[in-house]
Amino acid sequence: MKAAKGLVFKYGDNVDTDVIIPARYLNSSEPKELAAHCMEDIDKEFINKVKEGDIIVATKNFGCGSSREHAPIAIKAAGVSCVIAETFARIFYRNAINIGLPIIECPEAAKDIDAGDTVEVNFDTGVITDITKGTTYKGQAFPEFMQKIIAAGGLVNYINRK
Repeated sequence: MKAAKGLVFKYGDNVDTDVIIPARYLNSSEPKELAAHCMEDIDKEFINKVKEGDIIVATKNFGCGSSREHAPIAIKAAGVSCVIAETFARIFYRNAINIGLPIIECPEAAKDIDAGDTVEVNFDTGVITDITKGTTYKGQAFPEFMQKIIAAGGLVNYINRK
């Protein structure tokens, strides 16, 4: 997976893991079950509207809160192809890479891109294109080893293939 393209769901600062996947659903680690409740406490319609390939854009500190892997699993299983944010909580960043969810930091893109825009992300270059507005941004490109982990579907799959 060298690129992502989809419609944007936009959120603000400090979207924590309890909002991404509420704690009341943590009795399951089944990706489809987690996806069914993804973002429901912040956006009741998210799971009804999100389509395979769509993109989440948020501002600062996305994924803060507890260190559960359930949060990036729920996002990925919901069909989201990439999360763009000004900044990510470090443990969420690592968990996302570990489970193969592409995430990219780009403050300018996170501020300028609006909900409903169509956006494309090139993981090789870090270039984010807001097709709707005709603007481009330079995000942090993934190092090659991280691209391999994401392409393998996560760290465990990557190691098992070696």
